[in-house]
Amino acid sequence: MNGDLAGQAYASLRLGRPAEAEALCRRAMKAQPGRPELLFLLAQILAQLDRRAEAARELEKAMSRRPDFLEAAGFAGTLYESLGQPAKAEQCYRRILARQPSPHVWFNLGNALRRQDRQAEALECYLKAHQMAPADPAFLSALVARKQALCDWSDLEALSARLVDLVSRGGAGMQPLRLLALECPEAVHFRCAREWGARLKAAAAGRAIPADKRRLTIGYLSADFHRHATAYLAAELFELHDRDRFEVVAYSVGPDDGSPIRQRLEKGFDRFHHLAGQPAAAIAERIVADGVDILIDLKGWTRDARPDVLALRPAPLQVAYLGYPGTMGVDCVDYVVADPVVLPMDCQPFYSERIVQLPDCYQVNDRRRPLPSPPSRAALGLPEAGRVLACFNAAYKITPGIFAVWMELLAKVEGAVLWLLADEPAVEASLRRAAAGHGVAAERLVFAPRLPLEDHLARYAAADLFLDTLPYNAHTTGSDALWMGCPLVTCKGDAFAARVGASLLRSVGLPQLIAENLETYRAVALRLLTDDGERAGLRRHLEDNRQKLPLFDTPRFTRHLETAYEVMARRHRQGLPPAPFAVDPIDG
Repeated sequence: MNGDLAGQAYASLRLGRPAEAEALCRRAMKAQPGRPELLFLLAQILAQLDRRAEAARELEKAMSRRPDFLEAAGFAGTLYESLGQPAKAEQCYRRILARQPSPHVWFNLGNALRRQDRQAEALECYLKAHQMAPADPAFLSALVARKQALCDWSDLEALSARLVDLVSRGGAGMQPLRLLALECPEAVHFRCAREWGARLKAAAAGRAIPADKRRLTIGYLSADFHRHATAYLAAELFELHDRDRFEVVAYSVGPDDGSPIRQRLEKGFDRFHHLAGQPAAAIAERIVADGVDILIDLKGWTRDARPDVLALRPAPLQVAYLGYPGTMGVDCVDYVVADPVVLPMDCQPFYSERIVQLPDCYQVNDRRRPLPSPPSRAALGLPEAGRVLACFNAAYKITPGIFAVWMELLAKVEGAVLWLLADEPAVEASLRRAAAGHGVAAERLVFAPRLPLEDHLARYAAADLFLDTLPYNAHTTGSDALWMGCPLVTCKGDAFAARVGASLLRSVGLPQLIAENLETYRAVALRLLTDDGERAGLRRHLEDNRQKLPLFDTPRFTRHLETAYEVMARRHRQGLPPAPFAVDPIDG
C-alpha cells in the first residue's frame, strides 16, 4: 500500500498537483519514516510548492541516512544556490565529486564558489569542467568569463574565438550577457539572444490600451532599485515624469537595502511594489491589476532579471531600456530605447525589438548626482606628480589589446601611472605581471578600492584622462567621469555595448575624443596627455556647461522619452504593430 501511495504521490507531482502529492507522500512516510527515497520525493514536492528551505531540510535527512545518495546531494546544491546559501551548495557538490566526478558538478561547484567571491577557485572548477567536456558551450562560456574577470589572458584569445564560433554556428545556448565583452558582430549577438530567449514561453498579447484613458500607466520592472548604477542614473527620471500625462509605478524584484537612494526611489514613484522572491505569475497579476499600459524592463539578460514576467505579457506594450546594451532576442519585448549612435537603424535586422532612437544619448542621468570636493593625491594613494590615466571599468572589460595600448602610453609619458579599480588581489597580480611583460614597472599600476558613490566621484578630480575599454565600453563609469569634468577617450566598436562611449561624448559636445580604431585611440590619448592646455580646456568645457549639456539635461531627456512612450501607445491604439522610429528633438 505504501508503495502505491508513493507512486500516486509521484504521479500527482508529474501532473502538476503538488498539494495532493504532498498529502499522499506524507501518508506513505508514516509507514516508513526516514526512508531516503521518500524524503527525496517530498523534497521535490516541496520545491514545486516553492517551500525550498523545507525541501533542503528533507534532503539533508535523506543524505544523513544514505551518504551515497548523490542525486539528493545534487538537488540540495541547486536548492541552496537558489536560497542564496552558496557555502552549503559547495558542501553538496564536493560530496558528489568525492565519489563521482562529472563536468556538470565541477561547473556547479564553480558557480557556488563564484557567488562566495572565490574567483580563482571558481576558475579552476570551470577549467576542469571544460577539460572533461570541451564541446559544451556552457562550460566554455563560464571559463572565458572567469578568465576575463581575473584578467587571466592565458589562452583567452583562442578560447574566446572558439566560443564565438560555437555561437555563430547556432545551438550554443549561451547567456547573452557573456558575449558582450567579446569581439563579434551584431548578427552573432542576435543569434545568441534568440537561442537563449527561445526558452521563454511567451503568452499572447493581452488587453489593449483604452482610447479614452486620461493618463498612460508606465511600469518600471527592475531588481536594481537600491545602491546600483541603474538607480543612480534613473532616479530623477522617475521624479520628473509629467503626472498629468503619466502614472508611474515601480515593480521591485530585488533587495531593499534601506539606503538613501532606495528611500528616494520609493518617494519618486506614484506606487512602489516590493515583489522580491515572488513567482512570475504573481508579479504579472499585480501589473495587470494596476492597468499598466507600457512596461519598461530595466534588466534585460543581466543578473536577477525577470524575463519570465515579460513572457506572461502583463502589459499591452513591453520595452527594453537602460540595463542591458543589446537585444533580448524575444518576441515578448516590443521596443528597445536607444539613440542613433548606439543603435543605427541599419542594426534593426539584428534586433527582435523595434528600435526607438532618442535624439541625444539613450542614457538618462541624474542632476542630483553629488559634486564632492576632491581629496589629495596622497589620500588616494597616487604619486604627487605625473599624469594619471584612469579606468574604473570592471576588470572583465579589460582586454589584452586595450591593455597593450595603455602600456604604450605609460612608456611614452614619463612618470604617468595607470589607475584601475581593485576587484581582488588576483586581478592586481595578473595585471602587474602583464605590465611587466610590456616592460612597464609594476608599481606604475595603482589600484583603487570600491567606494560609496560620493567618494568614488570625488576621486575623478585626480584623473587627467579616463581611458575607455573595448569591446565593452564604460557606461555609468563613463558618465561619472564626464559629470566630474574628467575627459574620456573612447574607441567606437561594432555593437551597442561598444558604442556607448561614443554616444556619451557626442552628448557632451566632444566628438573629437571618439576614435574609430585603436591606432587613433592611442594617438588621441597621447596628444591629450602631453597637451596641458587642451586637456584643461576640455575640463572647463565639461564643468562650465555641466547643467546645459544634453547628457545631463534630465528634463529634456524625460520629455523625449515621454514622447517615445506616447508614439508607442498611439500606434497600439490605432491597431498598428510596433515599428522603428526616431524622436525629434524638443527645443526649449
